[in-house]
Amino acid sequence: MKYLPFIAIAISLLSCSHQKEESSAATSTSPLVGTWKLISARSIQGKDTTITAPVAGQETIKIFNDSYFAFFTHDLNHGTDSSAVYGSGSGTYTLVKDVYSEHLEYCSYRGWEDKDFSFVMQISKDTIIQSGIEKIDSLNINHEIVETYARIR
Repeated sequence: MKYLPFIAIAISLLSCSHQKEESSAATSTSPLVGTWKLISARSIQGKDTTITAPVAGQETIKIFNDSYFAFFTHDLNHGTDSSAVYGSGSGTYTLVKDVYSEHLEYCSYRGWEDKDFSFVMQISKDTIIQSGIEKIDSLNINHEIVETYARIR
């Protein structure tokens, strides 16, 4: 009976320790995890460079967890005029050093679904720069992209 208070304290300490371990396990190690806003983008095809973002009246975000990404583009007028636009996609990704690889599982542009892309990802504090080749033979797409994102969450 005299050991009961010590047992209660030990159980309390063990339960606190267990909660801390679970919390640590849930903490991400990937620097990409969060929400990022596209602040600039360009497409390079041969000697031609096209600025593709920012687009007046539109916004694009990209969201990452430890293994999955999603992106969304929409117009800021809530689809109420001729500038209405909405596009989205998601899939799995890996990041090994600066090599970022995407497998696009879902996309509102259906010809892009089930495609794999490999990019170089530069991460610096609250900015990421994603660059590489997007090539889809069936859609006659073959260009280099350079996208810059700023962390918003």
